[in-house]
Amino acid sequence: MHELGLMGDILNLINEDLSNSKLETVLEIELLVGDLSNAMPDALDMALEIYKQEGIKFLVPETKLKIVREQAKAICALCNTEYEPDQRIALCPDCKLPSGKVITGESFKIISYHGK
Repeated sequence: MHELGLMGDILNLINEDLSNSKLETVLEIELLVGDLSNAMPDALDMALEIYKQEGIKFLVPETKLKIVREQAKAICALCNTEYEPDQRIALCPDCKLPSGKVITGESFKIISYHGK
């Protein structure tokens, strides 16, 4: 489950940023997760729960994870059809060739975090 490592990296970034703020606790972490990012929302939620149990000082039992889904979209380089691929290399639904270029859906980033 690489989501544990991803969540650890997210928490490290938040911890670094907290040193420049007056916040002591984080109540919500909002992430943008693309359909093709290879990050599973349920596993990210579970990873946050594991880190909360480890006693990270700025996490509290009420800390929640909010995930904004980025839909995958690709455009065919041959016929310009825009479609929703189910993987990075997918057949164009019109010309049936694997000539699509992914234009959205690979993001994985922190949008924001809120606390007190």
